[in-house]
Amino acid sequence: MAQKNNTATKDINYYKKQFWKVFFIGFGGLLLFFFLASWGFFGAMPSFEDLENPESNLATEIISSDGVTIGKFYNENRTPIKYEDLPPHLVKALVATEDERFYEHSGIDARRTFGAALKLGSDGGASTLTQQLAKLLFHGEGSSFKVFRLIQKVKEWIIAIKLERQYTKNEIIAMYLNKADFVNTAVGIRSASKVYFGKEPKDLTIDEAAMFVGMLKNPSLFNPIRRPEKTLNRRNTVLGQMVKNKFLTENQKEELEKKPIVLHFQPESHKEGTATYFREFLREYMKKWAKENKQPDGSDYDIYSDGLKIYTTIDSKMQEHAEEAVQAHMKNLQQEFFAQQKTNKNAPFVNITEAETQKIINQAMRNSERWRVMKDMEKSEEEIIASFKVKTKMKVFSWKGEIDTIMTPLDSIRYYKHFLQAGLMSMEPQTGHIKAWVGGINYKYFQYDHVGQGARQVGSTFKPFVYATAIEQLGMSPCDSIIDSPFMIHKGRHHVTADWEPKNSDRQYRGMVTLKRALALSINTVSAKLIDKTGPEAVVELTKKLGVKTNIPIQPSIALGAVDITVEDMVAAYSTFANQGVYMKPQFISRIEDKNGVVLYEPVPESHDVLNKDIAYAVIKLLEGVTESGSGVRLRTQSGGSGDNRWTGYPYMFTNPIAGKTGTSQNQSDGWFIGMVPNLATGVWVGCEDRSARFNGITYGQGATAALPVWGYFMKKCYEDPDLQVSKDPFQRPDNLAIKVDCWTPKKVENDSTAVPVEEEQNTDEFGL
Repeated sequence: MAQKNNTATKDINYYKKQFWKVFFIGFGGLLLFFFLASWGFFGAMPSFEDLENPESNLATEIISSDGVTIGKFYNENRTPIKYEDLPPHLVKALVATEDERFYEHSGIDARRTFGAALKLGSDGGASTLTQQLAKLLFHGEGSSFKVFRLIQKVKEWIIAIKLERQYTKNEIIAMYLNKADFVNTAVGIRSASKVYFGKEPKDLTIDEAAMFVGMLKNPSLFNPIRRPEKTLNRRNTVLGQMVKNKFLTENQKEELEKKPIVLHFQPESHKEGTATYFREFLREYMKKWAKENKQPDGSDYDIYSDGLKIYTTIDSKMQEHAEEAVQAHMKNLQQEFFAQQKTNKNAPFVNITEAETQKIINQAMRNSERWRVMKDMEKSEEEIIASFKVKTKMKVFSWKGEIDTIMTPLDSIRYYKHFLQAGLMSMEPQTGHIKAWVGGINYKYFQYDHVGQGARQVGSTFKPFVYATAIEQLGMSPCDSIIDSPFMIHKGRHHVTADWEPKNSDRQYRGMVTLKRALALSINTVSAKLIDKTGPEAVVELTKKLGVKTNIPIQPSIALGAVDITVEDMVAAYSTFANQGVYMKPQFISRIEDKNGVVLYEPVPESHDVLNKDIAYAVIKLLEGVTESGSGVRLRTQSGGSGDNRWTGYPYMFTNPIAGKTGTSQNQSDGWFIGMVPNLATGVWVGCEDRSARFNGITYGQGATAALPVWGYFMKKCYEDPDLQVSKDPFQRPDNLAIKVDCWTPKKVENDSTAVPVEEEQNTDEFGL
């Protein structure tokens, strides 16, 4: 028996030793495994610096002067938000659903981990919020192979513990919600709130917050756009979790469950939204800026991922009003254009040959995306051209919305050539701050920017530069008289290569007129006589001082506007008159900050003196005459007239002082209006992409019908908006004004002598170029 007891004792001791041996080897192996993982043996682990500044892919925000985010540049549409800006019910819903013991553990929830291990993960994972954040920041989804997945899990545990040491619980929640992907271009809770509900996170209701938390499990599956029913059920599950964790009562849950998901879905796209043309202009500027302004480590800034904040001078409300004005008028005017083209066999082109038409079409083909793609596929030109003649399904732009249709790409080119385009820019004369920028009618379909890119013939809007030169060089005043009579500049004078005899459109002459009346009626002969006296060199020199970058020919014909200038340059030039003769370079950025709010760049305003105050004010008084008795008089009337059914927003009934000028180029290819009040100058251009696509007659092609209504509609909306404080005051009169500006005028409103029919801008076919 003693022998048996000794054997039994030996056996027990043996198994005890074996147990502890296995235990310590296993435990030691596990510790070694953790240490090896921590040291990066199984793949790189984040360093202390990485944990301190986790790699981020933050969108650059474009912020208006009134604090509205009007767009972003991004690889990943994500804008960070602080914990303080999260609504409490969103945080409660998150914790209740994703990690009930979040405030109790240090990165790993032991109870959930062991429970998941016992079930071999069949009941789902046991990741805490901190582990999920670790995966989002440093891993991604990882491998589906179980051994590799185990290694990744261990790495997540280690990173989660380090994150818990590095950050507070609140910071971890904010980081997690900032990094989570909610699909449909929305990454992070702030972008998601904007995209799905059009609001800031702090304004989310409990049911909206619950929807977002529900999406976190599988955003593609619980996508409210594609699977609203599944998303609704998942949202209600989250509400149930909030009841379970005593964040909601049963009654509150029942009430919230009854609510449907009501989205205000606004996916953010580079080609859609507010200020699209301006944003593209800004993007190109920022690409250059990023190369010229280095980060502290010498690398370039990345405008798509460095989370910069670009504070612009654009006013979101003015931009909104400007876009509405352009859309309302262009939709209206386009109807007239289509109606007139019905009888044109070569629509929309007027008075050009078949060869000239084909040249335009060929150029459009070569500039198309189809051409580029097929060229990259190494297709021959013959194959590419042949493809343009094959009917295909496509979406096309229309003012009634996108249309699904079948047509040949060649037909679509001609279709798009029919559309009238527009450019509008609004600027504060005293600061140079650009407040609104509309480069076209629809950026998705027409990406050429008619504010900053497109220089077009300015017509009579150039004449104030001639008058300003005359006042400065010849000591004239708006009240001085000049004879409106036939006039010729002979060959050899002012570089003229042939006799030049400009005529007024109606072939009539008014005799003695004041300069103010001559500009109001846009009399061609008077402009020609003035440039003959000053010389075209002086006019060109003044125009350059006014910031016009176009290379202007030194020819007398420029007096009638035979010059191509951008909307941006014209508005800046006119603003000089409203700013007492001081030119302010247009400015569109207030400052640029990095993601931490450190100011990286603040532009220095650029300005220089051009004219003295008296001369600038005299030009303003000349321009006021245009809206008192000239082609801009319809801004004040309600009587209607020729083409009045296309004066969008009419009657405008402005009673305050307005300085402005209409312009119409050769053959009505371009219509202009530039108008100013003391604290806002706005220029509008309207015309087709191709100059040979145009209205047949002056009635609708002139600036007073094509462009002025956009200005009128825009200003009407601005005046109705008290927050904008657009001035209705008179322009500031200089002390001791030495130039006579208060001329006697008859009370009767007269029509433009150069207009056919009534009140219409002169046709400038008489350029004689």
